[in-house]
Amino acid sequence: MNDQAGDVRFEVLDERFEALFAPHIQVERLWTGARWCEGPAWFAAGRYLIWSDIPNDRMMRWDETDGSVSVFRAPANNANGNTVDWQGRLVTCEHLTRRVTRTEHDGSITVLAETFDGKRLNSPNDVIVRSDGSIWFTDPFYGIITDYEGLVQQRELEGCHVYRIDPLTGRIRQMTDDFVQPNGLAFSADEKTLFIADTGATHLRDGPKHIRRFNLGDDGRLYGGDVFATSTCGIHDGIRLDRDGRVWASAFDGVHCYDPDGTLIGKIRIPEIVGNLTFGGRRRNRLFICGTSSIYSVFVFTSGLAMG
Repeated sequence: MNDQAGDVRFEVLDERFEALFAPHIQVERLWTGARWCEGPAWFAAGRYLIWSDIPNDRMMRWDETDGSVSVFRAPANNANGNTVDWQGRLVTCEHLTRRVTRTEHDGSITVLAETFDGKRLNSPNDVIVRSDGSIWFTDPFYGIITDYEGLVQQRELEGCHVYRIDPLTGRIRQMTDDFVQPNGLAFSADEKTLFIADTGATHLRDGPKHIRRFNLGDDGRLYGGDVFATSTCGIHDGIRLDRDGRVWASAFDGVHCYDPDGTLIGKIRIPEIVGNLTFGGRRRNRLFICGTSSIYSVFVFTSGLAMG
């Protein structure tokens, strides 16, 4: 499938957004048939996109060379977030097994994280890899509170945090302690700033639905944590940055684009709740968007950063 999506448009809220697209550019729906699309990851070497269909317990694959869609893995342990590391390997957050895994080049699975301080993780949600090889992931409890996107299980950890896996020792380090539901995360181009979404509003009245911004110190700790942007429609789940420092965030009405100064400059309206997104294509100027049941794409006049 490759058709123009209905009820889709660019909504300009600030003239800075107009420089990012041309009037004739259309949003394309590449495929539909999921229950909840999440975790898109772009594999440049193979020219394909991987994403998760969490309730259907499968991971899907779209091939840019011919537009075909196939099942990449099933069952998939109710996989959610995915990314690509600097060796071209798939890194995945799994709800059902409450772990972070890596798929090796030979197809074997390596478990990277499943416990912290002797207690099982909640349900790892989203993941990114820094250029030093460290793996950063969020751990809200969405995968263990219903049987729809995982399995109802007992929580063992006190809260929901962001963790870092050391690339040399494999040691897992807790990096935050004041999130309700940490979700999407992304580094700036120089990797000195980390943006993290908090989607606590899903289960807490008047809870957070914003993106926070942290500085990564020379000591490896996170500092700051000011609110960079608050969603005007639902929550901000997945987030990505482009080469110019703009933040692109999923929302209930599509994709929101923020200037580096935090101004909401525009939206890409999608007729489904958007859970996540990533940049891909030959020049990384193609934005892939995970709607509830469908995968969309659109070319923009910028390019995304490095992995995923």
